[in-house]
Amino acid sequence: MARLPRLYAPGLPHLAQARFTSSLAPSEGSVAALFDRVAGWLADESRLHGVALHGWTLAPDQLLLLATPAGPTGLAGLLQAIGRRLAAHLRSGPVFQGRYRSTLVEPGAWVLPAQAWVETLPLRLSLTDDAEQWRWSSAAAHMGGAKQPFLHDHGDYWAYGNTPFDRQAKYRRYVLAGLPARESDAIRRALQGQWALGSDSFLDMLGGGAASRRPVAAKRGRPRKAVVSATGAEVETLAQTDDASSAHQALGKSV
Repeated sequence: MARLPRLYAPGLPHLAQARFTSSLAPSEGSVAALFDRVAGWLADESRLHGVALHGWTLAPDQLLLLATPAGPTGLAGLLQAIGRRLAAHLRSGPVFQGRYRSTLVEPGAWVLPAQAWVETLPLRLSLTDDAEQWRWSSAAAHMGGAKQPFLHDHGDYWAYGNTPFDRQAKYRRYVLAGLPARESDAIRRALQGQWALGSDSFLDMLGGGAASRRPVAAKRGRPRKAVVSATGAEVETLAQTDDASSAHQALGKSV
């Protein structure tokens, strides 16, 4: 089965997931030092490839990103560059499990849930009991911790409060409250299926030509057959034809 082309639309945030072929737990050296190095590469390559990072998390098994690329190849170029640098450092083959997964996220509705979902990955993996303390992510920067110069906060986050302190405190409460299960499930399904995440109007906009391909899966099953209505005259003609056909069949039997 042919694989889907990348779902891309200019100026819109993308949620991406790249899974590692094996856990980032090298037998030699410090795991923390390796994570710091990968985080540094992420900062460098995001600038080089024109990718505005809104949120990110690095875990032993995967890298999650919420970002707006400047062009259709920016996100792929960023992840490929990190993959090459990590493979060279580890002296291994490909470090990612095939293609990364990605989806488009509707601004004004799903950016903050997607950002919180990205930044709470360490909680879901039981790596920590406080997302703000996992230093290989953007969580602390959004909750009042050290700033990350390479981070480009999305407008939805900026609109979350009137001052930096207000935004950070409100976002911390939002993350601590936890995402509703239905929102987490919707984000997970969209990313796994690589279909856009948003309202019907957002999907219609993308389907109208704004995106590189259709944003939702096609409905299953065969298309319904068109039903053609006949006029009264057509019905009468069909009835006469059927009567004549029946008469001919009866005549043939009697001969």
